[in-house]
Amino acid sequence: MSEKKRIYLQPMPVRIWHWINALGIITLILTGAQIRFPESVTIFQSYKSAIDVHNAAGLTVSVSFSFWFFYYKMVKNTLDKLYIPDEEDLKRGLLRQLLYYCFWYFLGKPSPYHATPEHKFNPMQKSAYLAVMFVLMPLVGLTGILLLNVTPLRVLILLWGGIKVIVALHFLLACSLIAFLCTHVYLATLGNYIRPMLTGWEDVEEHEEQQAEDPATTPAYRPVRHYPEYGKVQE
Repeated sequence: MSEKKRIYLQPMPVRIWHWINALGIITLILTGAQIRFPESVTIFQSYKSAIDVHNAAGLTVSVSFSFWFFYYKMVKNTLDKLYIPDEEDLKRGLLRQLLYYCFWYFLGKPSPYHATPEHKFNPMQKSAYLAVMFVLMPLVGLTGILLLNVTPLRVLILLWGGIKVIVALHFLLACSLIAFLCTHVYLATLGNYIRPMLTGWEDVEEHEEQQAEDPATTPAYRPVRHYPEYGKVQE
């Protein structure tokens, strides 16, 4: 029988950034809906107030995003390790995690991945966050900046195809972000992802944590050894 051990998984700066970012994105979604569909959505008092709040939330998320990048790249220096899938993730990890989310979870089987402070995300999370944080978010921010400064950035807007193209692209990117947010919330309910983002701590099996600290078993994707249905781990 293994004992539970608590690990400090999410530091305070990461948790503060996460909830500020989440609040900002939700605000952007609500205000954006009223800006896009003013006759159907009337959450805020006026169309102008929705635009003002949308712009303020956009700037907040942009600053928050810069803080996230600076913290992981310059302070912790773990940006590449945490968010870029490695060879093991691409060969086996993605498929195993997909099977878990689609089938094994509903059959009561344990997750093939357990987070550690050095490897917080499973292969599917890595791939999704890589696309969202390095492609989707920057493009949403860039198109938002162009729309916020139409006159001074007129030349750049014309190079992109005009204001209608920018508006359509910004809207489609926002829809993709909403789709990710819905999936993110749903998948968070399939594992113990919410509590560490609130308290910073997660309870894990003690022998699994010891294995994670063993230099001989430190690939980013680490199936649990005592669950044979996930296959053997290469030594």
